[in-house]
Amino acid sequence: MVRLEKLSEEERKHLVEAECPTYDMRPWVEGPPLNQRRVALVSAAGLHRRSDRPFTRDTGDYYRVIPGNVKGDELVMTHLSINFDRSGFQQDLNVIFPVDRLRELAKEGVIGSVADFHYSFMGAHEPKNIEKQAREVAVLLKKDKVDAVLLLPV
Repeated sequence: MVRLEKLSEEERKHLVEAECPTYDMRPWVEGPPLNQRRVALVSAAGLHRRSDRPFTRDTGDYYRVIPGNVKGDELVMTHLSINFDRSGFQQDLNVIFPVDRLRELAKEGVIGSVADFHYSFMGAHEPKNIEKQAREVAVLLKKDKVDAVLLLPV
């Protein structure tokens, strides 16, 4: 994201005054040790495969499914926010979507396995307005037997 001092006064004020909820940090459920967990990535970076259509402002355009075997050069970012800094992504996909690091952790036995599918939301939407789509992704994660998710609120 761009630095606050680079934003217009109106945009800076909006971000500084944004309500930030707090959460209880206790796990919601018990689960197996990390070295037995199947892990997926869920990003808010507006990523998708080059062969997919770009994200649009269409109200029904919220997320994309990303295959677990995707190669970094197959992904593009069509995040809609004009303030979104893409320079880190352009240098290293793993800055915002650490799929290569996840594969390394699985190979080293730190995690059990990498999910067959990952998900990237278009982060310019208000989170409270995408509950239906988040529930859809939860069902897909469950089908993939995922029991750990790395959330990437880019």
